[in-house]
Amino acid sequence: MHFIFRRCWVCFATDEDEPSVAWVKPCLCRGTTKWVHQSCLQRWIDEKQAGNSAATVSCPQCNTDYIIMFPPLGPLLQAIENMDRIVNKVCPFAAAGIVVGSLYWSAVTYGAVTVMQVLGHKDGLEVMEKADPLFLLVGLPTIPLTLILGKMIRWEDHVLRFWRRHLSKLSFMSFFLPKLKSDSDVGYMREPAEATPLSDPVSATRVLCGGLILPTIATLVGKVCFGFVESGLHRALLVRL
Repeated sequence: MHFIFRRCWVCFATDEDEPSVAWVKPCLCRGTTKWVHQSCLQRWIDEKQAGNSAATVSCPQCNTDYIIMFPPLGPLLQAIENMDRIVNKVCPFAAAGIVVGSLYWSAVTYGAVTVMQVLGHKDGLEVMEKADPLFLLVGLPTIPLTLILGKMIRWEDHVLRFWRRHLSKLSFMSFFLPKLKSDSDVGYMREPAEATPLSDPVSATRVLCGGLILPTIATLVGKVCFGFVESGLHRALLVRL
């Protein structure tokens, strides 16, 4: 009887070491490297798949893809498997929806608090109660967005340039506002400053915090400096101007 020498390429054991273990030759390798313990191969495939049973595993010597056959699942296990696949596909969208929803309702809450802070608690509630609900759902979240964009855009420089080019040429405007020197007098046009680069984490944080805290600062300073003005909105606008 011809004796076949077999050595497992996973654990390097031979027939003499483990005579009762089942052997398989799952690929196109020849010689002693084609033999492997079935239990060793299963353990090695599990390590390569790392929990992903759909991952393809091939022989490290001949690169032959292993054909992995699983026993048929029962109805209960099949249902659980299908549910797991559905959950894996839905979870990213659900997580994105939760994040977007949280940001939206946070913006709505901030907008409502800002309205009551600037107009006053009683007047702010009255305004929001009389407003259309759809308008509130759309308008309130734009308040923090507008404040942040207001900090990002240097609108003062653009207004100043427009004033230099056009309004300063009107003679009657000198009765209301002091006349600025024309471009020919100064010899150059002041260009708007560059916007704060959001690539800098410190600048981005400064823009975000500065825009969101602006209504609070305007309200507090307005009460201190313009206490004689009854309207909270007018006081906040006076501080901003």
